[in-house]
Amino acid sequence: PTNHLDMDSIDALTSALEQFKGGVVIVSHDERFIKAVCNEIWVCEGGSLKKFQGEGIKEYKESILAKGI
Repeated sequence: PTNHLDMDSIDALTSALEQFKGGVVIVSHDERFIKAVCNEIWVCEGGSLKKFQGEGIKEYKESILAKGI
């Protein structure tokens, strides 16, 4: 969670994740952080896990708002 990190710490974590060659599961509400480090979005919904087929966190957020969630 990035809740308790200051901006410098989030920037350092972002930089480290950009250099990391492995896979990471990130759960965050920080749109800026997600946009910076995630190249895929997976959605847990209705008892299943599916890859979001849109283009990034902004489009995912728009799809949720369109559903009225």
